[in-house]
Amino acid sequence: MSAPVGIVGGGSFGVGLGAAIARQGGEPLLWSRKGVEHPGIRPAKTIGELGACELVFVVVPSMYVPDVAKQLAGALDGRHLLVHVSRGLIGDQLETVSRHLSAHTPARRVGCLAGPINAEVLERGLPGGGVVGSLFPEVADAVREAIGGKTLRLYPTEDAIGVEVASAMVGLLALVLGFGLESKISPSALAVMMSRGLAEAARVGVRLGGRAETFSGLAGAGDLFAAMAGDERAELRLGRALARSLDIEAAGREAGAYIEGLTIARRVATYAASVGVRAPIAAVIADVLEGSLTPERALSTLMAR
Repeated sequence: MSAPVGIVGGGSFGVGLGAAIARQGGEPLLWSRKGVEHPGIRPAKTIGELGACELVFVVVPSMYVPDVAKQLAGALDGRHLLVHVSRGLIGDQLETVSRHLSAHTPARRVGCLAGPINAEVLERGLPGGGVVGSLFPEVADAVREAIGGKTLRLYPTEDAIGVEVASAMVGLLALVLGFGLESKISPSALAVMMSRGLAEAARVGVRLGGRAETFSGLAGAGDLFAAMAGDERAELRLGRALARSLDIEAAGREAGAYIEGLTIARRVATYAASVGVRAPIAAVIADVLEGSLTPERALSTLMAR
């Protein structure tokens, strides 16, 4: 009998992963503080039970990753494969989640799952795709075996850093996109903003050690295309709510999910300034989220640059 596949986190994406694993004939073992009941997903009573899994998905926001890493450390060793799906970056130096997991758990073979893949695609088995970033080919192979299938294409890349930074930055761009769509900004203006945003993301990513070409692939442009096509991710809902003049607290409730961009926009802007990288979009988003700039003024400021 094959080992179960572990999942840390009981949000919609974690449940979607569990459903995909079960559909492929695997045994998902999910640990969550709040507990999850879902057909085909076996709940774990403790996080330590995930030590029985060779592959473990970490599906929590980046702000919780350090705590999860400490809890997982005692259950893992070098045999385990760790894959996260966070859209965030850790600390003022924008440490990637995979680097943190590698540094703070005994697992060394780590990676990330990103791109235009979401909970609905996973749970319902809809056609879709994504990218697995890892220096270790066996990580991508394990993810494909666990959740891949005829309708889900997963592409491997060694540029885990680029994938993680692209995923985080696309989250920021989706906020701008949601605001622009709700405000009926012209398609031409939105195209300009998104193109400039990807270029900004690539500059930050290359400075952190990623490859520029990664940002034109599934992790960057592909993910942004999905947002522009209207996949109604939480960042889009937040941007739309801000365009309707809701305050950030009310907009967050309407978005219905924790959004990594709320915490990383200012850190990206500050880091970029400290290393001489231009990141005006991140800086403006941070100003809006902190209340020092109205969304309308932010959009006109960016278009005037």
